[in-house]
Amino acid sequence: MTAPHSKSAFSGSVDVLAIARQALATEIEGLQALHKALDHNFTAGVEKIHAMKQTGQGRLIVAGIGKSGHVSRKIAATLASTGTPAYFVHPGEASHGDMGMIAQADIVLMLSNSGENAELSDLIHYTRRYGITLIAMTSNPESTLAKHADIILQLPKVPEACPNGLAPTTSTTMMMALGDALAVSLLECMGLTPDQYKVFHPGGKLGQRLKKVSDIMVPLADMPLLDEGATMDKAILLLSEKNLGAVIIIGKNKDLKGIITDGDLKRHMAPDLLAKPVSAVMSPTPRTIEASLLAVKALDMMTGTPGHYLTSLIVTDNGKLAGMIRLQDCLQAGLG
Repeated sequence: MTAPHSKSAFSGSVDVLAIARQALATEIEGLQALHKALDHNFTAGVEKIHAMKQTGQGRLIVAGIGKSGHVSRKIAATLASTGTPAYFVHPGEASHGDMGMIAQADIVLMLSNSGENAELSDLIHYTRRYGITLIAMTSNPESTLAKHADIILQLPKVPEACPNGLAPTTSTTMMMALGDALAVSLLECMGLTPDQYKVFHPGGKLGQRLKKVSDIMVPLADMPLLDEGATMDKAILLLSEKNLGAVIIIGKNKDLKGIITDGDLKRHMAPDLLAKPVSAVMSPTPRTIEASLLAVKALDMMTGTPGHYLTSLIVTDNGKLAGMIRLQDCLQAGLG
């Protein structure tokens, strides 16, 4: 049951909107400082991780404790979803056996704003003992973590959004953003295509939006095809038989000549309709789309003009007739 609305105990004495805006402004300033602070160390980190990926052997281990640990999990997930093999290792669990998950071909990305968390020491020493590349994300270049790291991704020293300057806020926002920058840079380095990206996102809304036209189109074998020399009585029978809302008119070489839709029938309704040649009724320049394009592109083409929706598009493959994609197919696939 929802509690009845009542005036807040601090109402009138605290401007919560002003506080929220100030917190966001502080974090924005942190991101702007991070933007300016990016240097050759970031490039070196990306190159090191990309080189590891190209060997097909190593993985990126992301580690952190406390709030940095939560950010580490997110960064590892983002990297994994964009083509960089990555996973999170909890430093405490690493000290109790999970260290064995880390191999010499791996790279460790360790997050700590202060760089002095005692829980990180065992994992730091492990990387040094076995020659595992250690990348530090920290704001303290004089910290234990930074001094032992091979590459330092230094965060600028800026105020936390917390009024007491204690709760990790701006620092974790910068870590999150820097992790995104790493993921996007690595994605660009490997030239990840939508098809490859789809491999990492087969389910959910994202997976649906990465479907290609060829994934949901009506294939050529199931299409209502009619020769351009036919008459409308045959077109109407085929339209009813296939129940796809359209009949495709083709030439002798199965090349596309036109399309007849339910709308065309309504526009040409007359006593002599059945005897008319299909060429007199069809739309001779139907909209087409390539089979290799994303299905959301087809949806945009069909619904992009307000008040003038298309119910279907002809699908081609390198210019040859390949199928048909319908608006209802796109909607049923969850693209809308």
